This record gives sequence, structure tokens and C-alpha cells, in this order.
Amino acid sequence: MSADAMLNVKDLADEVKEDVIRWRRHLHENPELSFQEEKTAQFIYDTLASFGNLELSRPTKTSVMARLIGNQPGKVLAIRADMDALPIQEENTFEFASKNPGVMHACGHDGHTAMLLGTAKVLSQLASEIKGEVRFFFQHAEELFPGGAEEMVQAGVMDGVDLVIGTHLWSPIEKGKVGISYGPMMAAPDTFHITVKGKGGHAALPHDTIDSIAIAAQVVTNLQHIVSRNTDPLDNLVVSVTQFIGGTTHNVIPGSVELCGTVRSFDAKLREAVPGKMEQIVKGITSAHGASYDFKYVNGYRPVINDEQVTKVLEETVLEVFGEEALDLMRPNMGGEDFSAFQQKAPGAFFYVGAGNREMGITYPHHHARFTIDEDALEIGVKMFLHATFKFLN
Repeated sequence: MSADAMLNVKDLADEVKEDVIRWRRHLHENPELSFQEEKTAQFIYDTLASFGNLELSRPTKTSVMARLIGNQPGKVLAIRADMDALPIQEENTFEFASKNPGVMHACGHDGHTAMLLGTAKVLSQLASEIKGEVRFFFQHAEELFPGGAEEMVQAGVMDGVDLVIGTHLWSPIEKGKVGISYGPMMAAPDTFHITVKGKGGHAALPHDTIDSIAIAAQVVTNLQHIVSRNTDPLDNLVVSVTQFIGGTTHNVIPGSVELCGTVRSFDAKLREAVPGKMEQIVKGITSAHGASYDFKYVNGYRPVINDEQVTKVLEETVLEVFGEEALDLMRPNMGGEDFSAFQQKAPGAFFYVGAGNREMGITYPHHHARFTIDEDALEIGVKMFLHATFKFLN
């Protein structure tokens, strides 16, 4: 990229800052749930159409793709942002709080979309400097399995793509920091459903029942042994029971109890082995007490495993644009992300943009009714995308 183009990127990034904040607030005020993002997708499509130099399409009902084809041949880079909201009643009181009862952007997807719109606006004005092609993915339904990424991949958006990047605004780290992880970054989020079937009866006559509550409690306790006693301590694994459903009143032992939860892992062999270990425990405990069971295990998204070379370019971008103090080499975490679907088709990497601010009280975790971001982080995300684009394509 020429020196003049470098100056243009800086100036144009500064100019688009207010637009990005305005777009983020509009999206925050008008959230839509996974697979229902019809108005959101139309807003994105119309906004992109106003930029010029972009080829627009709708790969699925509620997703949008824009293609910027440069004046010179080269690689194809895809950049992804998700745009769905969560079923949460917002408790923030600022002017642009959600207008849709029970629906809220509580994970930063409004900011992701706004940052990618800002990136597309700047790059659309620099088509003469682009070698190759940039594809902008505005993805639906990241929050709800089977997820929108897989649908977009099946629709062909990754055909011909050489590499793919994406980001997540991240409130646990302060604004000004950019989180980079090599290799495993986010886990595979699987789910399970167990029904313990006993024999109901009067709580005062437990000997005439097969107590599904007591049996299910033993199942919960013993499932923890998979991590603590059946798995190498150096392997990353989480088994969490998050729902225990049973009973209707104080004096009746219920005939059945339902347990639901999640399993998080990185390693493919370990992931494959866990369901069998779980069912072995459930079968042993229920049979020992004369009960029976149903067991259902569903594989969720694949783990996000960052490509080393793509990650290296992102790290270099942080150092060159923001300096060494901005770089946060992060450990992996056990959250899940369907960005991994794109990584099955091309080398890719995911990174974090710090969005927390303790001094401003922006400390609430993701998926909380008071979640918000430091909007100054949006500019950092746009600049990361812009500078990384030219590094990749040049």
C-alpha cells in the first residue's frame, strides 16, 4: 500500500467513526433474535448499497454478503461479523436501549456489525488500492445452534476464499487492548439432556418409591469425576449441569427428573470420548437404584482453532498500528463460536477487541441485562480490519 493510501486509510477511518457509533446504536435499539434478523439484514443491505463499488447478495434469508473486487488480481479475504441478539430484557437506561421487549444486544454483535459496515465504507473508497477481493459476511444466528455460519458456508460464500478473519468485542479486557490467541481459542460447545426415570410417590413413604431426585443428584455429582478423575489434568474440558428439573410440590417424590447442560472441549478425541463416559456413569447409577434413563448428546459448533500464519499477521497489525502496550496474548477460553465453520474452508483467525472500561462502570459480563461496551473500542476494531486487509492482500 502506498504512503498516500496509508494516509487515506487513517483519515477515512477517523471520518467513519461517528457513522459506526450511530449504526451501532441503531442496531442496539432494534435487536432481533437468531434466524429472525429480517429488518437488521435489510438495514445492512441498504447501508452497504449507499457506499458504491460493492456487489451485494443475500446468501440466506437473514444474512448479507458484500464483495469488493479490487482493480488488481490477488487473494480473496473474507471478514465476518455476526448480528443477532439474545432473549434478554435489557436493564440499561440509555437513550438507545432496546425497543423490543425481551430482546437485547447483550453480546456486542451490534458493535461487530457496525465495525464491519465502517470497514466496508472505507475500503469501498479505496478499490484502486485493493489487490484481489474482500468479502464482507454479515452473519445471522451465531447465538443459536446450528448457527448461521454453517448455513452461509453451505450457500457458497466461502468458495474461492483464501483466508478469513473475524473479531469479538470483549468486555473482560479493557478498551485499548487487542486480544490475540495462537491455536485453540474457543471451545466446542456441546449439549446434553438426561432423563432419570424412577417411581413417584408420597414423600413420607420413600421406601415405596424410586427417588428420581436422589438418583439424579448422584448423577450430577459423579459427572464431575469425568473432569477431575477420568481426564488428563493437562487437557481442557468442562462438564456443567445447568438445569435440574423435577417435582411439583413439597410432599410428592416425582417419577422423573431432567438434567441438561453443556460440555466444552478442544481436542477431537476427547470430545468423541466424553458422551460414552457420561452415559456409563448415568447407566451405572440408575441401574444400581432400580431406575432407568434417557440420554441425548448433541455436538455443537466446532472449536475455534486459529491458523498460525493468519494469527501472526494479526499480531503484527496490532504492534504496527497500536503499539506493544495494546497487545494481549490471551489464553484460550471455553466459550463457543460458530466462526469455526468458516475456518473449515480456509485458514482463519479470530481476535478480541477490548471493550471494557472500569472507570466508566462498563464491567458487566456478556449475556448480562446491563451489558454494554465502551464505544471508543469500535474505532479500534475498524482500524484492525482495515490495516489487516492491506497486510493480507499485499
